[in-house]
Amino acid sequence: MGDLQAAPLSQAGLRCRCPRCGKGRVYKAYLVFAERCAVCGLDFRFADAGDGPAVFVILIAGAFIVTCALIVEVKFSPPYWLHALLWLPLTIGMCLALLPPLKSTLFALQYRNQAGEGRPQQ
Repeated sequence: MGDLQAAPLSQAGLRCRCPRCGKGRVYKAYLVFAERCAVCGLDFRFADAGDGPAVFVILIAGAFIVTCALIVEVKFSPPYWLHALLWLPLTIGMCLALLPPLKSTLFALQYRNQAGEGRPQQ
């Protein structure tokens, strides 16, 4: 983390790319960080976003879905089963789509601000 150069957040975080070079992929599988960048060699084990992205996903998806559900309810008054049929899959899909870019954005912010996990001195 001694290297202070960082790729722009739009390039690194939202595109799920390396926070240093902006080219290498951050994930080796869905929401599983690779050990290091294949392009610049940055070690990704220095920090982890943990459960932080879930809060933002809940707030963003919740605000969007509730707003849309209220608009549909006021305009069309569909039965409740139709609300469930419409909004549950949309909510799940939106959450699954938002998690990777938000997790890599928080990871890029950790790199940019040199945040890491506390480790006891030995």
